[in-house]
Amino acid sequence: MRVLIVDDEPLARARMDALLKECADVDVVGSVADGEAALAAISEKQPDLLLLDINMPGLDGKALAARLANRTRPQVVFCTAYEAHAVHAFELGAADYLLKPVRVERLRDALRRVRQRLESQPREPVGWLHARVRGEPIRIALDDVICLVAEEKYVVAHRAGDQLLLDDSLRQLEETYPEHLIRLHRNCLVPANRLVGLKTLADGRVLARLAGTDFSPEVSRRNLPTLRKLLRVG
Repeated sequence: MRVLIVDDEPLARARMDALLKECADVDVVGSVADGEAALAAISEKQPDLLLLDINMPGLDGKALAARLANRTRPQVVFCTAYEAHAVHAFELGAADYLLKPVRVERLRDALRRVRQRLESQPREPVGWLHARVRGEPIRIALDDVICLVAEEKYVVAHRAGDQLLLDDSLRQLEETYPEHLIRLHRNCLVPANRLVGLKTLADGRVLARLAGTDFSPEVSRRNLPTLRKLLRVG
């Protein structure tokens, strides 16, 4: 099982990492300090499970879990010092709720629950986009895409380290993946799970902050209310 630890306390992350070493069939793929870093790591590492603190700066644990609520992977297990959030945690679909300091026996129970969930639910279908490299058609995973930009006659898929030309228009892509792609402006779509925040410049323009990249595309005034609502809900 691929596990990502998310906690703003370095000592808590180190302790959880040590506990996981006492558990069978666990691969810790990362350890991050906040929700925005977790979104980037989820896209890159594809974990099966988040061990997630609640009270963190920026995008906190509950907000992050809300964004992941309709996904089979990663599953979420909250790890917190407070009992008060338990009801809301299970409403968000958490597999378990661990109170700090976490005991290894209790952690193993939570891991068993997660395995049972993953085994009982089929892996999510992967979204594929159709691109061309030197004229040859290839498929690229939607999860790997940072943003989609219309440039003259083509749509360019921006990924970490490269850009590819797509066969479909932005409108076609938006209609095919309405739950996964959101529009920033008439020439740009981004995967919803990449959007981590907004940044307002001194001249009034608003940029989107995207997980896994420093690239910040501009947001149109027309689409800004939708994005703000999405971030509040998330």
